[in-house]
Amino acid sequence: MTDKSEWLAKTVEQVIEPELEICDPHHHVWEYPGSRYLLEEFLQDFDSGHNIVSTVFVECLQKYREKGPETLKPVGETEFVATLSEGNSSSIHIAKGIVAFADLRLGEAVNSVIDAHRQASKRVCGFRYSTARDDDDRVHNSHTNPAPELLADNKFRKGLSQVDKAGLVFDSWVFFHQLPELIALARAFPQLQIVLNHVGGPLGIGPYKDKREEVFELWREHIKALSACDNVAVKLGGMTLSMMGFGWHKRDVPPGSNELAEAMAPYYQTCIEYFTPQRCMFDSNFPVDKASSSYTVLWNAFKKISKDYSMDERRNLFHDNAIRIYQLD
Repeated sequence: MTDKSEWLAKTVEQVIEPELEICDPHHHVWEYPGSRYLLEEFLQDFDSGHNIVSTVFVECLQKYREKGPETLKPVGETEFVATLSEGNSSSIHIAKGIVAFADLRLGEAVNSVIDAHRQASKRVCGFRYSTARDDDDRVHNSHTNPAPELLADNKFRKGLSQVDKAGLVFDSWVFFHQLPELIALARAFPQLQIVLNHVGGPLGIGPYKDKREEVFELWREHIKALSACDNVAVKLGGMTLSMMGFGWHKRDVPPGSNELAEAMAPYYQTCIEYFTPQRCMFDSNFPVDKASSSYTVLWNAFKKISKDYSMDERRNLFHDNAIRIYQLD
């Protein structure tokens, strides 16, 4: 991921409603060759003027252990994030929650990995195993390189049962055409709190390019069906991902919050309609979504999309739901 600060600086806005408290429930920190997003870069974005009071870190293959059993290497990421957040002197409670990674394909044996993560940090509040995949090579699949229909795999489900028994959250990243698989999973684990990432990936590239209305209608049908599962919540973020097909990242000047709000509102308001404001939460997905928007502009767009909801509903959407669902109290 290249540095886009100069490009993003071409669209500057004042923060609107700076008093509204926000828990950003989905962000990453990482260090790759040519791409660094650690505490310094993180705070430059999060100190935007929006009232970010806490955040949830979501796994992204960082700082795995170099030694020891292969199954326990992801615990290094939890150790890294815990140390990073504890060294933070800002007023933002960074990584108040940690959504970690464990290979759920281990079945019941994954329980020892879950325990190791929780011993590494009390902030571990859930696990994510991304299963987003498409058969078309033009669509970038999840970093886990998931097998087809993995959510239905018996051993995977035995692994997920350990997350359920531990009372932790399961974050799910699937594409829109995989939502029926998640519906089946949610019905099989009615006590498990599931959080759908990136509103279920209504793709706009590859075979889905120029099919936005067709994709939207199928996506909406699945979202409505998924909303009948009371144990599922939705993160309202990720629509500025390049794979959603809006092409903002290719423009000479980045979009403003009005344009973002107009494009994203049909998706986010559909989720709020079906899931209610008690089961949705806005998130930044930074720094991934930084490819298309600055942090200031993105949260301005969220505030504009939600302006007609009551103040109680907006408190839920921007802060309270994340705290409750991830048990951050």
